[in-house]
Amino acid sequence: MLGKTYQEAREQLREQVEGIEGSGGRVAEDHIKRGQAVVDEILGLAEELGASLIALGSRGLGPLKRLVLGSVAEGVVYHASCPVLVARGGSDAWPLQRVVIGDDGSEMAKGAGEMAASIGRLSQAQGLLVRVFPQLPEIDVEEREMNARMADDELRWEERKLEGRAREVEEVLRIRPRIRLSVGDPATVLLEIAEEDDAERTLLALGSRGLGMMRRLRLGSVSTKVLRAARGPVLISPVPKASRTGAESFER
Repeated sequence: MLGKTYQEAREQLREQVEGIEGSGGRVAEDHIKRGQAVVDEILGLAEELGASLIALGSRGLGPLKRLVLGSVAEGVVYHASCPVLVARGGSDAWPLQRVVIGDDGSEMAKGAGEMAASIGRLSQAQGLLVRVFPQLPEIDVEEREMNARMADDELRWEERKLEGRAREVEEVLRIRPRIRLSVGDPATVLLEIAEEDDAERTLLALGSRGLGMMRRLRLGSVSTKVLRAARGPVLISPVPKASRTGAESFER
């Protein structure tokens, strides 16, 4: 029985290789791994190969099932040391039409944006950089005018910084991405933006944990919501290994 299963896996892998190469790609190596801990096998091979990206599918289908991401995909995303692309929709999701990058100013978001731009360039996808602020708290009437000016000044400052990010992404994407500053729940905003135009062909890209100014984009939780609810592909860039211990302590 085990031998038959192995042969079936080998045949499926061969078909995958032929499909990729038939589309103009090149497969340097192919591997079949055996073990109960699927996540560990994938992560172990990625480390062994020095992978710069892990791509895998998700079984999240429909409004309810999308809330329960396959344990393999989620396990890989939250333990990988390199970006992870979780694909949905099969061939209908490609070529991409848009790349939406959730940017909080962190290195994780920058890495996600650059990787997403590289993927989007293959299909000349349009780019959009989004920075999300939380709802501002209520303030006293006496302080309202002063706080309004301060908030306006900060928004202009954030807009200039996002323009700088857009120039960096343009170098990779070859198309100048638009920028958008929004107020609200980051995950909700990103998902709503994806739904504006062909969500299945919109790549959402973000870091796995946001540690930006005022911690206003907490991508530790945002990435989970986006990953589970998005109808199109999602790219998650992790915290660099050297920063993980400190970042985890900071989050606690």
